[in-house]
Amino acid sequence: MVRYCVSAFCAVLLSLGLGTSCQWLAPAVPAAAPATAGSTVAFWLTNPDKSVLFQQQAGLAWGTAAPASGSAVIEVDEQQTYQTIDGFGYSLTGGSAQLLHAMAPAARQAILQELFATDAANIGVSYLRLSIGASDLDAAVFSYDDLPAGQTDPTLARFSLAPDLEHLVPVLKEILAINPDIKLLGSPWSPPAWMKTNNSSKGGSLKPEFYDAYARYFVKYIQGMKAQGVRIDAITVQNEPLHPGNNPSLLMLAEQQAEFVKLHLGPAFRAADLDTKIIIYDHNADRPDYSLTILNDPEARQYIDGSAFHLYAGPIEALSTVHNAHPDKHIYFTEQWVGSKSLFAENVPWHVRTLLIGATRNWARTVLEWNLAADPQQNPHTPGGCTECRGALTIAGSTVTREDAYYIVAHASKFVRPGSVRIASTLAPTLPNVAFKTPAGQQVLLVQNDARTPQSFHVRYHGQVFTATLGAGSVGTYVW
Repeated sequence: MVRYCVSAFCAVLLSLGLGTSCQWLAPAVPAAAPATAGSTVAFWLTNPDKSVLFQQQAGLAWGTAAPASGSAVIEVDEQQTYQTIDGFGYSLTGGSAQLLHAMAPAARQAILQELFATDAANIGVSYLRLSIGASDLDAAVFSYDDLPAGQTDPTLARFSLAPDLEHLVPVLKEILAINPDIKLLGSPWSPPAWMKTNNSSKGGSLKPEFYDAYARYFVKYIQGMKAQGVRIDAITVQNEPLHPGNNPSLLMLAEQQAEFVKLHLGPAFRAADLDTKIIIYDHNADRPDYSLTILNDPEARQYIDGSAFHLYAGPIEALSTVHNAHPDKHIYFTEQWVGSKSLFAENVPWHVRTLLIGATRNWARTVLEWNLAADPQQNPHTPGGCTECRGALTIAGSTVTREDAYYIVAHASKFVRPGSVRIASTLAPTLPNVAFKTPAGQQVLLVQNDARTPQSFHVRYHGQVFTATLGAGSVGTYVW
């Protein structure tokens, strides 16, 4: 109770501009054993020319020699703590599940083990985003209550999860058997067409007379998935609410989302005794005002866990703008694509620098790539859906090719387990980095060389120093 009261007091100070930091209230991390000279730091490397792809290198030795004056030094300090990490992962779209489900069982089990198992041989993906109904990377558009034109179903008597039972739920059950603790986030692309102003899966807005029915639609989804043995940890209210041009999609302005949450969705979750988190926005960082508009509404904010962001527009620092205005509400990064015509040598450095490092340094508890799997032609997708979205895996029958996003996520997911806490690390020129302390008491440092030439640098921790070198654009994860 004392800690809760102090936390609330700190949040009030921040909101009044009277406090600059509540880092001392962050979750406690285990005390670290000092690094000792002669021990080694584990080092995993990816080079942008693909000469090394997330491979462990020779360990790096600690020493006591002071770095030369003017050399690049990254100081890691676990006494300064920030947000807790929920996980790193992908969107398991309906299309991804369809491709995985079509694989030979042994091949599917092998790649699911590689992705989701948490032992030393695998990459331990810890968070997945699902679509509530179809996303644009499903083979066809659907909701859980599709009706002939002109009909409505305000009691949701014809609600059914049947479309997800064919591929998605069976794959999820296999994943949960491997990692029962994985967190799942559900995001809708569109309500049923009969709830919308244009009676179409694409665009339009939610009719006010169906706000209550749509809130109960979320409840039935969460309860239905639970009945299948699938726990939904959180939902976002709407994927990309300011982008009604996708198929499916919905235009939902901030004022509409605030009304929906405070008068319908929040009360419906409370009445059903659901502990599933409600996360708002789920769109680009160019519009932090969207989240702020909703969070500034005291009736709405009582139901809200936090805000989710993509980065197809705007600066990653906008996440901190929302955090600083409402430090008691969480920040999530939930989507960024890799285009099929883009280059590995550009994608890996940018995504690591901007998302794994940039988003977490701006308070994100998750970093999720879009999307888990596609076939060699970037199928399946809906009519009008994304035709150039490269999966983290390319699946052709039972043959799997690991793509850019696989290696991007692996650099964090394997080591930064859920419950890890971001800790302080100093920024050096052209060496963006972020550090974490894991529940097991290890330190994890992720560094990207943003220079055009190789760089050597020093990492100092508890008075000990190790020296590392990264090639131009390369990514290193260091664990001790």
